[in-house]
Amino acid sequence: MNLISWLLLAALSALWGGAFLFAKVAVSEIPPFVLVFLRVAIAVALLQGVLYLSRQRLPSDRSSLGAFLLLGLLNNVVPFSLIFWGQTGIAAGLASILNATTPMFTFLVAAVLFRQEEVSLSRIAGVLLGFAGVAAMLSASLAGLTSDPLWAQAACLGAAVSYAFAGAFGRRFRGTPPLVTATGQLTASTLIMAPVALLTAGSWSPVDVSLLVWGNVLALGVFATALAYLLFFRLLARAGATNTSLVTLLIPVCALLFGHLLLGERLYPVQFAGLAVLLAGLVLLDGRAVRALIAARR
Repeated sequence: MNLISWLLLAALSALWGGAFLFAKVAVSEIPPFVLVFLRVAIAVALLQGVLYLSRQRLPSDRSSLGAFLLLGLLNNVVPFSLIFWGQTGIAAGLASILNATTPMFTFLVAAVLFRQEEVSLSRIAGVLLGFAGVAAMLSASLAGLTSDPLWAQAACLGAAVSYAFAGAFGRRFRGTPPLVTATGQLTASTLIMAPVALLTAGSWSPVDVSLLVWGNVLALGVFATALAYLLFFRLLARAGATNTSLVTLLIPVCALLFGHLLLGERLYPVQFAGLAVLLAGLVLLDGRAVRALIAARR
């Protein structure tokens, strides 16, 4: 993780930190699976235009199309659907805590199951410390673990597992331009979600949706999806699956800051303490400080 990778991670965290807030507002008036379709459809419409203007093309061979289809399922269709469905039963804070387990699952999938990355005690400790920091920052939301529906919590954990496999599988696209990869997976996701949205829409009508909600849907599609995935695949190629999944630890930090700066929500000492623990976990995962300390003792 060099400086550019950390900057990409911070930018991605800010974009996805807002996504939980956008989704919580939008899912109050739009069915979850319809919202998933709108999110990916808006994003792919934008990216297809950018792809055309950049004179790049999606590969059309069977192997590439199958890869985009699987990536779209793992990185969009399954996790978006589970998170939006889960957020109909639990608060955004608890959903983001459960989503912050992604680095743990990613480490198990990428480093242990597929052996794509190094296994070390410092990295394991870093993941656990990072999650502990997130839990401390959002400790008020942890009350929902005992009172909120188990199915909603399981849905958000399922999304984290899906993201973990997506991060490991996404490594195969390291030689593909991020714009092509992002457009390919979102095109596949849109095609998958179109019939699902039609079958689950019920009596829902777009004319009944408020302008505020449509604004949040637009923000989800343009910023939290189209722009975010361009950054995601660039970061994945540079830093690997586990390091990229650290974004889910930083998302709650961004959500807290947005709440403080935009909504005037108060920050408490326990949240600053949690941030300190989270930063310690990130330092361990980065590894350079640990290696420097070991070298200094020799």
